[in-house]
This record gives sequence, structure tokens and C-alpha cells, in this order.
Amino acid sequence: MTEDQHLIIADANAPLVVTSGPALHYPNPPNPSKVLYINKKEAPMLRVERGVPVKFSIQAGHNVALYITSDPLGGNATLRNVTETIYAGGPKAQGVQASPMELVWQPDRNTPDQVYYQSLYEQKMGYRVQVVDGGLPDMYNNSVILDDQQVTLFWTLSEKSISIAVRGEKKSGFLAIGFGRGMVNSYAYVGWIDNIGKGRVNTYWIDGKDASSVHPTIENLTYVRCRSENGIISFEFTRPLNPSCGKSDRPECRNIIDRTTPLKVIWAMGSTWTDEHLSEQNMHFVTSSRPIRVLLMRGSAEAEQDLQPVLAVHGFMMFLAWGMLLPGGILAARYLKHVKGDGWYKIHVYLQYSGLVIVLLALLFAVAELRGFYVSSLHVKFGITAIFLACIQPVNAFLRPKRPAHGEEVSSKRILWEYFHVIGGRCAFVVGIAALFSGMKHLGDRYDGENVHGLNWALIIWFLIGALIVMYLEYREKQQRRDRSFGRSNWVLGNLEEDDSVDLLSPNGVHAEKESQTSGRMEVQLEPLNR
Repeated sequence: MTEDQHLIIADANAPLVVTSGPALHYPNPPNPSKVLYINKKEAPMLRVERGVPVKFSIQAGHNVALYITSDPLGGNATLRNVTETIYAGGPKAQGVQASPMELVWQPDRNTPDQVYYQSLYEQKMGYRVQVVDGGLPDMYNNSVILDDQQVTLFWTLSEKSISIAVRGEKKSGFLAIGFGRGMVNSYAYVGWIDNIGKGRVNTYWIDGKDASSVHPTIENLTYVRCRSENGIISFEFTRPLNPSCGKSDRPECRNIIDRTTPLKVIWAMGSTWTDEHLSEQNMHFVTSSRPIRVLLMRGSAEAEQDLQPVLAVHGFMMFLAWGMLLPGGILAARYLKHVKGDGWYKIHVYLQYSGLVIVLLALLFAVAELRGFYVSSLHVKFGITAIFLACIQPVNAFLRPKRPAHGEEVSSKRILWEYFHVIGGRCAFVVGIAALFSGMKHLGDRYDGENVHGLNWALIIWFLIGALIVMYLEYREKQQRRDRSFGRSNWVLGNLEEDDSVDLLSPNGVHAEKESQTSGRMEVQLEPLNR
């Protein structure tokens, strides 16, 4: 009986029935008296496709445990002090006809071309498994078509690495993809067939537009494949998400893939490629018109485009709120107590409520434009935290304990409220600033990083100026306090005569300075010594 007659091709829709029986025509003697049968064929060769699940219905008996192994003999290679890789099955993969055990094995792109199905308890009961490439869509979890519909990108994410496949849709001598907004300053992966017909994949750093600007790099690529079918090139590789370069300053050490950040991908095709001396002949004859932003975790992509007007409005409104109105309200409550009447209170409340309304509107604009609410990015996490803290402030103000009358002891609830309101407001402001800067970083990742770099510096300068103003006002405030409190005891939180944060939101709040000055006077009566 020929090997082809013993060949069984696995079908994803039909289980392979595994039984045991006498060895009559075992293809690889010597062998035990009892061997494995698949679909009633004695120890056939099995052919499976990468990415296609294979279902086994195991009915060989409780003393026969099926497993897929790299060891050609089976029977648990560790007992012979031999290392093996087990791809599926094991001690529990056993069953009988009345109660079969189902085992599902899905070979992936990293499975070798040849493995073996064997019994865990006895050697040479099984035979070979031929693993062939299936279609790329079966072997990878995600795929998108890149710009101009001429190249397809496939990928599968794991915890610390990413497996990538690239397939051209037209004939070419080489196929390349790059990570970046354009050819310049991009990390390139080039697949081609060399002069002896061997598929090759090399990595490069490109910092210019001529051949001399294409610099080979040394990346840790594994499971590399490249092939050409009728002139259509496809290649595959696996690489770590974060290159393990230590403290090296090599360009490839900066080629980090963040699974939460859109990956900008471009492509190119050309006639010839070499890994020796590149020239103008190795330049591409067709390339993508623009980058595609690949969302690795969502399994989708979108074209690179200019900043949407709604997102620009979102950013401006958030800056107006967190960079001007809300800090202005905080400054009013701290440094405008000397204003006659309750002017400081009105300014504080109007600025805080205006800022909060603008923040909520800006949030709605962003959610509507992005058609969803995603909390995966650091910017969104900072933003939601800041908005939550800001929304607590009006509720906290509404629930504030009553201010004690002059001369009464301040309650512990009032002191606790003062702490909570002041510290909560300042925490909201700090987290809001973090949201602004993380938003600028998110903007740089999503669009043009060069323009965002200038905006970042403008934002830093703005808040530095604000910090200098606060330092000056704080200095003036301390000077005035020192002048007012000359000869009086130190201030403690809750002391109505000194506390500038008491009645932060009360329209009836009055500075106790005049009262304290009156209460601080003493009458001295002079009498003659001689009566």
C-alpha cells in the first residue's frame, strides 16, 4: 500500500476518529502489536493546515493517550532523557467508543512542517503529521488591506510579541512595509527571493530618500518565511513588541510597538533587491499614497488624515477649561478674599461652573466624533479621573456643614469638609493638567508629531507662567498675613480669624479681619499712684 493511499487530509468540519487495532501493514517497523488507526486506516500519514483546527475523537481505550509531539518514537520521550515538544494532547486524551474524548488542535504558523501523533504510553503506535501552510487568513487573527488596495497586512498579537504577514496583490521583485508616516524615518521590512531562489526578509532604518539612506538593522526576527507564487510575494515574521537592546542607541532599539497605539504602516514594491550594495536600481516602482493607521487590538485600520475639526475643538475647550477657567476659580478663592463683599465667591463659582460645563461638552464632542467611548488609552483614563473629581466638587459644596458663628468652636465636620474640598479641587486640577499633556501625546501619535511638539512647549510655557504668578501671589499673601497677624498666635485649619479657605463657596462669607482686630484691642486705664 502506497503512502498516498494512507494519507488522510484533515477537514475542519469532520472529526478524525482515533482507534487502536492490530499492526498489519505498519509503514515504519519495528512496531508494537497494536497501533493507532485514524478513520479506520492503519497508522496513516496525516496532513493538516496551519490555522485550521483539527478535531480528534479519541476511542482507542483508556490505556492509549494520544498526543502530538516532536518526537518520532513517542511513548513519552522524557523517560528516555530526550527532550520533546508537545503540541496537543497528553494523559487525559483518552476515551472509548461509548465515551469518546474530543481533542482539538490548531497548528499555528510556528508549528514545524513535520510532527507526529503517538501514544503517550507506548512507542511507535502512531505516524507522521505533515503540516502545510493554509491561507494567511486562517493563520492570523487579524487582517487589513493597506492603502491603494495592493497589499494586505495580517497579524496576531501575543503577550510580548507580534506575528506579522504581508502579501502583495500584484507581481513584483520585492515587497516592503514600513512603520512610520512616510519613507523617511521609518523602520522597513523587505521580503524578496534571492538569486538561488531562497526567500529572504531583512530589516532596515531609512533616514533619507536615496539608496545610501537605507541602513540595515539587526532585529530579533523569528519564524521568518518568504515565498513567491506566480510573482506574488508574501513574507512572514515574528518580532518582540519591545526590542531587548538594553541601553544600546541603535536605531532598531527605538522600534517599539505599543499595542494600544495605532501603528502607522506604509508599503512599497520594486523590481530587484539585494542585501549587499543597494543602488538606485533597488528603489521602488510603486508605493502607498499615505500611511494606514492599524489598530492592533481592535483588528481594524483607518487612513491617516488631518486632524478632525471636532477633535481640535475638543482640545481647545479642554485647554480653556483646565488651563484658564478652573485654575482661575481656584486663584479667586485663594487670593481675592480682600475684595469687598462676596465678589471673590461669585468669581470662584462662575469660573468653576463654566469650566465644568465646557469640560462636559468637550467630552461629548470627542465621544460623538470617535463613535464610542474607549478607556484603553492613558489620556482617557486621566481625563475621566479629572472629570470625576471635578464633578464631586459642586456636590461637596452643596453638602458643606454650616459655618460656626463668631466665637464658636469649629466642628470636626467643618474641618473635614475644608480638607476634602480644597485637596479634592487641587487634585482635580493636577489630574486635569496630566490629561492635557497626555492628550497632546495622543495627538502626536495619531497625527503629525512635529506640530504637536511645538504645542507641547507652548503648553509648558503657559503653565510655567501660571506657576510664577502663583508664587508671586503666594509671597504677597504671606507678607500680608505676617503684617496682619503680628503678635497673634499661629493659624490652624478651622480658625475663623485666619483661615482664607473657610466659607469657600458661601456668599455670606466675610473676612474676619475687622472682627479679629476689634477683639484684639485692649483698654488700659491709668490711675495715679497717690490717692
